[in-house]
Amino acid sequence: MSRHLGRTVLALAALAFAMPAFANPACDAASAYSAARHGAAVLVMQNGKVICETFAGEGRVDHRMELASGTKSFTGMMLAAAVQDKLLTLDEPVAKTLPEWREDPVKSQVTIRQLLSLTSGLVSQIGVPPEYAKAITMPLTYAPGERFSYGPGPYQVFGEVMKRKLAAAGQPADPLSYMKRRFLDPLGMTRIQWRRTPGGDPYLPQGAILTAREWAIYGEFVRGGARIKGKAVVDPATFKALFVGSKANPAYGLTWWLPHAPVRPDPVSATADFAIRSSELPADLVVAAGAGNQRLYVIPSRGLTIVRLASFDMKSLLSPRALSAMAGPSDAASRWSDTDFLLTLLPAKN
Repeated sequence: MSRHLGRTVLALAALAFAMPAFANPACDAASAYSAARHGAAVLVMQNGKVICETFAGEGRVDHRMELASGTKSFTGMMLAAAVQDKLLTLDEPVAKTLPEWREDPVKSQVTIRQLLSLTSGLVSQIGVPPEYAKAITMPLTYAPGERFSYGPGPYQVFGEVMKRKLAAAGQPADPLSYMKRRFLDPLGMTRIQWRRTPGGDPYLPQGAILTAREWAIYGEFVRGGARIKGKAVVDPATFKALFVGSKANPAYGLTWWLPHAPVRPDPVSATADFAIRSSELPADLVVAAGAGNQRLYVIPSRGLTIVRLASFDMKSLLSPRALSAMAGPSDAASRWSDTDFLLTLLPAKN
């Protein structure tokens, strides 16, 4: 990620700017493409300035929407903050924090990196995050590092790890409170909403509810290298690691999707055409993606942060049709394509 002064995100967080009258054919094309596919908002920032902001359907400036799995990227940032605070290390065993895993010959090998790259071997149902306490009891289906398996379980396990790390450090044992203190509140993202489990723990694989502008603030923070007023607020090496794919799936880093073809296309990676059509897109593109085609795209080489929000039924996450909700409609005319959308804004690749 390129160096970028933190003043842009702080200024944007405080802005209540009026809707500009854009004369921007690329903005018009991107907005039309999104609106035709249940789009609610498109917001594009280039070099810290808003160059496109449009709304359709239920979308409006102050309307917060479910990010679904777009939430996952906040967990990666929490990881980088925790490393900077010396609460944990990226490659330490999960069993270092969870004694319940120490006597299991397979679970005892799982690292934090494998947990959040979804290569721990833990398989869980998409859209149905277990309680933290339940997640840590789930068995492993594959050997650690062997396969990529998309699902909410590993994130909830990490939630339990963070609860115990924070409690041991004498801090409030709530991962969301930690994120708010470490980077959400300093960015001015004080009014965002976040769902919790019935037991009261914040969902980490889904659950964030933001406006397009709030998500853009976070995107600018990421584009600028996780700095505020020029100061790194998370561990720089771990931050960089968020955008490095695994051997099991080069298209997924630590909570972020990447434009690399997966080596073994799983049902979810198969719907990510920014990975399948990666040759058409900038190599430094990173994506936070959620069901219903909620998207945050960050492209440092182009100075771009792009948010796309859409209307969709959250109940679809709790049914076997969850993958269909991620992929969108099956007919070509209304199917979502990240690449086609981005190419309306990126007419030529570097």
